[in-house]
Amino acid sequence: MRSKNLSLLLAGAMMTVSLAVAPAFAAAKTFTGEVSDAMCGAHHDMGGDAASCTRDCVKGGSDYALVVDQKVYTLKVKDTKLKASLDKLAGAKATVTGEESGDTITVTAVKAAK
Repeated sequence: MRSKNLSLLLAGAMMTVSLAVAPAFAAAKTFTGEVSDAMCGAHHDMGGDAASCTRDCVKGGSDYALVVDQKVYTLKVKDTKLKASLDKLAGAKATVTGEESGDTITVTAVKAAK
């Protein structure tokens, strides 16, 4: 009986650890599209070009976004170097790597698209 209880306890502990560790190993995906902002998405209605519109909207509080075909992903970026890369690529094609959750990508890498 004691051996059975110990086996159940160990199985429960292993399940708990595997559930806690699983998010840390979530697969990053790569997306290529145009760097925009979440407010304008695929269509920039403000004056100027797409790059200046994106920068103005981000300065106004909008998040960066990536337009892939006609789908708009909001980009969550904590790293200041990644934000600077997105600023340089505003209005241009970029390849973004990160974890997708619905319409949001938590960004881990950014580079100019080839």
